[in-house]
Amino acid sequence: MNILDNKALLEKNDPQKMAKLIHDFSDQLKHAEEIGTSLSLDPNLGRGVSKIVFSGLGGSAIGADFIRTYLAYDLKIPIFVNRHYRLPAFVDDSTLFVVSSYSGDTEETMSSLREGLKRKARVLAVSSGGELGKQSRAHSFPLVQIPGGFSPRAALGYSVVPLLVALAKIGFQAAYRTDEIKEAQVVTRNLAESHYGLDIPFEKNLAKQYATACFKKYPIVYSGIDYFDVVALRWRGQIEENSKALASHHVLPEMNHNELVGWQHPKELLKETTVFFLRDEADHKRVQMRMNLTRDVIRRYAGKVFEVHSQGKSLLARMFSLIYLGDWISFYLSCLYQVDPTPVEVIKYLKTELAKESI
Repeated sequence: MNILDNKALLEKNDPQKMAKLIHDFSDQLKHAEEIGTSLSLDPNLGRGVSKIVFSGLGGSAIGADFIRTYLAYDLKIPIFVNRHYRLPAFVDDSTLFVVSSYSGDTEETMSSLREGLKRKARVLAVSSGGELGKQSRAHSFPLVQIPGGFSPRAALGYSVVPLLVALAKIGFQAAYRTDEIKEAQVVTRNLAESHYGLDIPFEKNLAKQYATACFKKYPIVYSGIDYFDVVALRWRGQIEENSKALASHHVLPEMNHNELVGWQHPKELLKETTVFFLRDEADHKRVQMRMNLTRDVIRRYAGKVFEVHSQGKSLLARMFSLIYLGDWISFYLSCLYQVDPTPVEVIKYLKTELAKESI
């Protein structure tokens, strides 16, 4: 029996049930849509908005990046994701300022909120509570209340779907496509039950096979810039947080103008890499050609190279299908390294040390 088919061992390695959270992601998408449709928002919040700025870090920011790339060719105003204490100078009273902090206490995000309020930006918050919840009541800006008790990275559906519905309610109708959300639920449920879940044996489970290919190797993830840059970033972050293993990512065509040249040295270390190309039917035709050429170049140097294709008809389903595979890979890789996927002790240490000195 392959070690990843030992369900009892996998569950022992996962006391906080990260695997169940991943498996039940389709239910999260459904609940997230219900949260969004139940929101009562003043449509004037979006009237005259000239730009949308998200502020968040880590698991709270990945949802913002998802929305940024998902809507990149549908909205006629720019979307910017801020990951800092400060805000760009262009944030003003015509900015929809979406403040995302799962805990509600992220210090960089709360610092940017104070600056946004001073500039009279139109604030919309998403959080499970914390200080951000208190500030929403104190300053009377709307809060998308999402369930607590998750690791932020395990709450991606809650940080994406309610905000898509909220954006539609304040005038950005293209943001919410209920048929796409429904398809994403069906696709991820099918992948959990028939392809990637704990009960699917190794020989039929690509997630287990890819995790094994990453074990004691350096994973590198490449994607096209259209729509799937956030997916590559998510793969990297999930491998790093769940598996406690270093990974990297880049996007095409940009990597063709720099990183590709680096695939020559050090030759011994390059052989210890496992490379994934995330591919989608909507990739620009020239990017698809570049991917083929880049794949052939990298195969000369890398340990292993895989191409992974999105699944589903709609863009939302295709994006979530690849994100979902990456989540499962990171879980199985954590089992191979025999580390609990949920805790992120070094991040807690950093926050504790930072808290010793006020901002």
